[in-house]
Amino acid sequence: MNDPRIIVALDFPDASSALALAGRLDPKLCRVKVGKELYTAAGPALVEKLRATGFEVFLDLKYHDIPSTVAAACAAAAALGVWMIDVHALGGRAMMEAARAALPGTGARPRLVAVTLLTSMNTNDMAEVGLGGSPQEAVLRLARLVQASGLDGVVCSVREASELRRHCGRPFTLVTPGIRPADAGVDDQARVATPRAAIASGADYLVIGRPITRARDPCAALRAISTEIAG
Repeated sequence: MNDPRIIVALDFPDASSALALAGRLDPKLCRVKVGKELYTAAGPALVEKLRATGFEVFLDLKYHDIPSTVAAACAAAAALGVWMIDVHALGGRAMMEAARAALPGTGARPRLVAVTLLTSMNTNDMAEVGLGGSPQEAVLRLARLVQASGLDGVVCSVREASELRRHCGRPFTLVTPGIRPADAGVDDQARVATPRAAIASGADYLVIGRPITRARDPCAALRAISTEIAG
């Protein structure tokens, strides 16, 4: 079974830009991520077009609301045939359990993961919103709650990946954003790593945006990162 490790972040403001970039990628080498800006602009029709061209879609909307609302949203996302969806772990156990219960119990269903702590946040940011301890401590607490709530895994920084793999084991899924090849800038991510370091730390899937989407040849950049991971 083909299971690409790279998820290309389609962080574009409109469907035409996203589809143009997707048309330059190979769905055998990657999946794609549709986030809030793009989904708000283009809606379910874009997801359907991406799926029609062979891509599996991570619908990255980070649901965070009362349990019944999040459950309904997850059911709607599942009906679109997406590969993965996410919620915020800070929504709590009841919300996450409701989200899981809303998905099909058998057959193909989206993977359901939870965002632990945004990779843009540092210790000072956490203190301002009332979260104590270090980012690593908060992520571990939340990951344990996610696992106890029956979800498939978490979105986390690569800096926490090895510890989460040690505590949560497999097949708990670890999705790591903030991935940058060694010669790329960090942009707005506070906690970043190279693709090879992320895999070595225990990550299953790597979310990569600008190093691929802004490359002169996006498919060549995708192949290069795939080769780095394999190596």
